[in-house]
Amino acid sequence: MKEIVGNLTAKGVKLAVVVSRFNSFFTEQLVKGAEDCFVRHGGDAGDLTLVRVPGANEIPLVASRLVVTGNYDAVLALGVVIQGATPHADLIEQTVARALSEISLKGGIPVINSVVAAQNLEQAIERAGSKMGNKGWDGVMAALETVAVLQNI
Repeated sequence: MKEIVGNLTAKGVKLAVVVSRFNSFFTEQLVKGAEDCFVRHGGDAGDLTLVRVPGANEIPLVASRLVVTGNYDAVLALGVVIQGATPHADLIEQTVARALSEISLKGGIPVINSVVAAQNLEQAIERAGSKMGNKGWDGVMAALETVAVLQNI
């Protein structure tokens, strides 16, 4: 049986990171985790592009534009949506997730959804760098592995 796997190296990978300004207390920690992961895995900071948008809802449009440029091997979406008293957060989370998946499939490159969907502040804190890890770091890992798998197919 032939197995196709991806190495976890950022060397030569061009990655765009789209991050929401909303809930910046959390999203800035996600950005730090993403950058740290990229550099620790051999990536050149010059191959990492950070794009800021107002909120999670704006991430898919910008991600789509980045994909069609052909300048990136992958796009990483970072944001934090915290559930409130209304179902608005659920709507945003579902809409963004569907859109990012569609953009990835149509664009032919990984568009990694690392938008944290938290029920409360504690969960957001946990996913932005405390006991549950950092979803920015995790997103870069997923991007690197998927890029490598696609290159090996």
